[in-house]
Amino acid sequence: MTDVAGIVSVPGMAYLYLFIAILAEVTGTSFMKLSEGFTRPVPSLVTALGYAIAFYFLSLTLKTIPTGIAYAIWSGVGIVLISAVAWVFQGQKLDAPAMIGMALIIAGVVVMNAFSRAGGH
Repeated sequence: MTDVAGIVSVPGMAYLYLFIAILAEVTGTSFMKLSEGFTRPVPSLVTALGYAIAFYFLSLTLKTIPTGIAYAIWSGVGIVLISAVAWVFQGQKLDAPAMIGMALIIAGVVVMNAFSRAGGH
């Protein structure tokens, strides 16, 4: 089964769409820093495309996954990934409290997905 844009709409694909949305958002955010306040054209374009792709795939996700669950996963995983990207590629320092906080975020996302009935899965 496909939607209007020809995107396959199969049960379980919502999590793939959410993963694509998260990666696109992390890419957009990473390039936003490189855009230097949208004064550099190429990083600015990558930022805009990243966010457009992210919101498109998030909208596909919300056809299946409840908004609260999808957004919790989106924000939690996004925080951890963007922090890791900033640490590896942009020299951001992550101290012990930051690492503990991110571990708690991951734990929260895991608990929601493994034990919550709110997700409809």
